[in-house]
Amino acid sequence: MTLLDAFLRALATLVVLLVLPLVIGQTEHKVMAHMQGRLGPMYAGGFHGWAQLVADGVKFAQKEDVVPAGADRRVFQLAPAVALLPYLIVLVAIPVGPNGLVGATVDAGIFFVLAAMGVGILGSLMAGWASANKYSLLGAVRSAAQLMAYELPMLLAAASVAMAAGTVSLPGILGAFHWWWIPWQIIGAFVFFTAGLAELQRPPFDMPVADSEIIFGAYTEYTGLRFALFLLSEYAGILVLCALTAVLYFGGWHGPFASGLGWLWTLLKTFALAFVVIWLRVTYPRLREDQLQRFAWLGLIPLALLQLVITGVVKVVTS
Repeated sequence: MTLLDAFLRALATLVVLLVLPLVIGQTEHKVMAHMQGRLGPMYAGGFHGWAQLVADGVKFAQKEDVVPAGADRRVFQLAPAVALLPYLIVLVAIPVGPNGLVGATVDAGIFFVLAAMGVGILGSLMAGWASANKYSLLGAVRSAAQLMAYELPMLLAAASVAMAAGTVSLPGILGAFHWWWIPWQIIGAFVFFTAGLAELQRPPFDMPVADSEIIFGAYTEYTGLRFALFLLSEYAGILVLCALTAVLYFGGWHGPFASGLGWLWTLLKTFALAFVVIWLRVTYPRLREDQLQRFAWLGLIPLALLQLVITGVVKVVTS
């Protein structure tokens, strides 16, 4: 790979990280407006509220950047970047299309992306600890507990795909993909996607930012553009989770005319899954903390282990 090629790939990844999460955020405004009868997001700019995203950006830019008097200023200011950076790193390793259309090929791709996604929790922990606010600290501790509970089923579900493909490389998994995988990997897809939602603290797994109890969790003291960075990291996390699910379980760039339009299939599958994320937000109520932990340890982990057993049996029978 030449230096120019590496630069162009890095630039393309950066553009994707900055643009597609904003598109997902705009889509969430519109979908929630239709599903819940919210009129506000349908007015900004006229037709169908096309300027809502611009209005939100102007709003965040105009707000005062406040740092609490008792806060650890350096850690407080660094936390939003720490929350966002891991998703940029993960996007580099996700194959978008055939013929090497990927930012960087990583041999242990599955473990690399899952490890990088786990680093994002440090942003919440830093924000909660540095804010000098008991509600922020409580939200950060809840985030850590939630990550510990849902990281294990997510890893187990990804391991079943690696076992089926015989490789932990993401391009290698797509190279070994067959459409008949989907029926016998559907349990793993459910576990992986659900655990990913919980790690992102998306409803109904949003106990760390439960506004009725702890205001807005670790992000309570943040304003303006720093708060906007946390929102961007949330939508970037949705993009990464949906792209990974599409690659691991639904064939990624595989589809009609894949040789020329493979990247389009990856994008369509990613946004279809992002719609499911938004749909779940407006459909299900927030879980209690005990329900959230019970669902992980008594629900998802046994299902992930069952998927590993099924995968092992299929591999033995078909080998």
